[in-house]
Amino acid sequence: MDTPGNDPAPRAPNPHGHDVLDLGAGTGAVALAAARCGARSVTAVDLSRRSVAVARLNARLHRCRVSVHRGDLFAPVQGRRFGLVTANPPYVPAQTSVLPRHRMARCWDAGPDGRALLDRICDAAADHLLPGGALLLVHSGACRADVTVERLAASGVVAEVLERVRVPLGPVMRARAALHESRGLVEPLPVLRHQPSNPYAPGPRDTAAR
Repeated sequence: MDTPGNDPAPRAPNPHGHDVLDLGAGTGAVALAAARCGARSVTAVDLSRRSVAVARLNARLHRCRVSVHRGDLFAPVQGRRFGLVTANPPYVPAQTSVLPRHRMARCWDAGPDGRALLDRICDAAADHLLPGGALLLVHSGACRADVTVERLAASGVVAEVLERVRVPLGPVMRARAALHESRGLVEPLPVLRHQPSNPYAPGPRDTAAR
């Protein structure tokens, strides 16, 4: 997902030489990877105090130069622009629009359609990208990638789906499968029943004889 510029970012943007921003850094894994790949600078942001503390500790333990800030998405970096922004925000559709503040669910709950944070990132990304900069954004197919592409385009970011990966549903998504199916966010899971074959059942040629 690139901003218009003379030199558009490559299909798989490389952090090398870029100022990198990682939103929702968690333990700092992506931020540390960017630092190791030669990013000019790496800034990590997370709303959780615990995540900020862990990310700072990991940066120190791995001797990576990462500036970690606590705040809500782009709030700690207002006025700054980056060559690469990465984000893997909460995207699991939840029962209500009220986002949890002090539970583990804050790591995945993202409102009824799973887009509570995705839409905010899409709307603000262009204001924090350098010309030709890139945004790498990960989310579930349940949140509709086409909506993300359209929303980014409306804000001035040329977007495309770089990769789709099918993986088994995790425990949170499985627990909410019925909710997501009722809202049309995912396809109903097929129910398969295995019935052992009966060697004594009539076959196509001996039905009349039995």
